[in-house]
Amino acid sequence: MDFLIYSIEDDQNIAKIINKTLSNQGFIVKSFYDGYSFFKALEKEIPNMILLDMMLPDISGAEILKRVRANEIYDDVDIIIISANHMLMDKVDGLDLGADDYIEKPFDILELISRVNAKFRRLKRQTIYVSGDLTLDSLKHVCTYKNEKVQLTLKEFQILELLLKNKGNIVTRDEILLKIWDEDKAFQTRTIDMHIRSIRKKTSDDLIQTIYGVGYQLN
Repeated sequence: MDFLIYSIEDDQNIAKIINKTLSNQGFIVKSFYDGYSFFKALEKEIPNMILLDMMLPDISGAEILKRVRANEIYDDVDIIIISANHMLMDKVDGLDLGADDYIEKPFDILELISRVNAKFRRLKRQTIYVSGDLTLDSLKHVCTYKNEKVQLTLKEFQILELLLKNKGNIVTRDEILLKIWDEDKAFQTRTIDMHIRSIRKKTSDDLIQTIYGVGYQLN
């Protein structure tokens, strides 16, 4: 079960409890005691979920929420606030900033497990895409075509996932660049063409249709 959770908690005792509890449930948990170390890790790997304490020594939880939700790359990441602030407005503010759930401290371990498992089940349902002979499992990072496993590079997988999420619609080159390479249209679009050709070679020439001058569409 490859489900990555980033836990941002400056109280090391609580951080250890969260890490051990969720690791025992089969999740991959990485703990961070401040916002700076969290953002350094986020640059290298995107988690499925973030457990966020609002009171941190360097960057506030609210600022972390704003920065994460400002980038479309992290739209699919679930964020659960775990905070000692019991005021209703604090909960409302957190949810308005983009959090998906809110747990008050002190929290019950069983409640934490239940909330995380609920998010995991929902995400698992949302991350398996099927189109004809093609199946893509984003959570396990597995692609099959005609029941045969297809070995894709990370960028190829991300392009195919983006096309599947927008099945029936055209995905522009600019959109691919911004969401996968985080680059503007000045970036060489030949790179996209190269990846599309590679996907076709590994699956079928008819899988992806080129809409000339615009972008691509999944057949």
